[in-house]
Amino acid sequence: MRDFANSLPLTVTVLDNHALNPGDNPFPKIPGIASIESWPRSTAFQAAERALNADIVITNKTPLSAAMIDKLPCLKFIAVTATGYNVVDLAAARSRDIPVSNVPDYGTSTVAQFTMSLILALCHRVETHAQSVTAGEWVSSPDWCYWKTPQVELQNRILGIVGFGRIGKRVAELGYAFGMKVVYASQQRSEVVTIPAEQVSLEKLFQDADVVSLHCALTRENRGFVNRERLRSMKRTAFLINTARGQLVEEADLAAALREQTIAGAAVDVLSEEPPSPSNPLLYAPNCLITPHIAWSTLSARQRILQATVANIGAFLSGAPINVVN
Repeated sequence: MRDFANSLPLTVTVLDNHALNPGDNPFPKIPGIASIESWPRSTAFQAAERALNADIVITNKTPLSAAMIDKLPCLKFIAVTATGYNVVDLAAARSRDIPVSNVPDYGTSTVAQFTMSLILALCHRVETHAQSVTAGEWVSSPDWCYWKTPQVELQNRILGIVGFGRIGKRVAELGYAFGMKVVYASQQRSEVVTIPAEQVSLEKLFQDADVVSLHCALTRENRGFVNRERLRSMKRTAFLINTARGQLVEEADLAAALREQTIAGAAVDVLSEEPPSPSNPLLYAPNCLITPHIAWSTLSARQRILQATVANIGAFLSGAPINVVN
């Protein structure tokens, strides 16, 4: 790999910085880079034009297809400001000896925390009750208290975690702190477990768990594995949580399970299409909480992404790129 430290100045183009910096997280200076051209958002057409003379392109969700990469004659390095890198055609980049680096570990704590917030939201519907008080229902209540939804205690319930990587293990620790029994399904047995946790089959996990939380990567094999059959194997009182990838779930099947009260509720931060189509069945399903893919988005996490991206670029400039995915 060539050392670019003495080939400056190199040009850097950021195609979609708004997700990381809506105004509170400016891109830090990169040693050896004089200036950065940063755009809040870019369409595919705009990206080709804006990155035409760029040596380094930084993207979060703006696609870099094979055709796009072919249109960028100066391109030498691609930095993805996320863990997922499916927005880049890795083979096309590899064919031109262009390294692609991602940020593999920035959101463990924040995604795990958000996962627990979704579980607690289904257990207590805090906002529903707060809004009812604001609307005057407590003022006019004949009783000293009331609840509009069942209140669920997590103590002694079973938390089933699908995928036992960094985030899955952190969710397990948080669930255990609430007094939950933890079971997990994973293709490999984890050697680093800080709490009592039992590895079980995927079938047993769905059958036994009171809360099923998805934390696995999306693969060809598991796309849509949460389907009608698997949902019907769950307890009628169970919750499904998804902060991983929307394509893991057959959304029409989940919507039907919620309508038919096959399970008690679901909370998802990811959908198969983002932003969703107005026809997405989960938008109209009962007892379904949907958040706009924000589990990763705390300021602390976004700052870590930028810091790691600067480190990725610095390593590339020195001739020893890190976190390369192609």
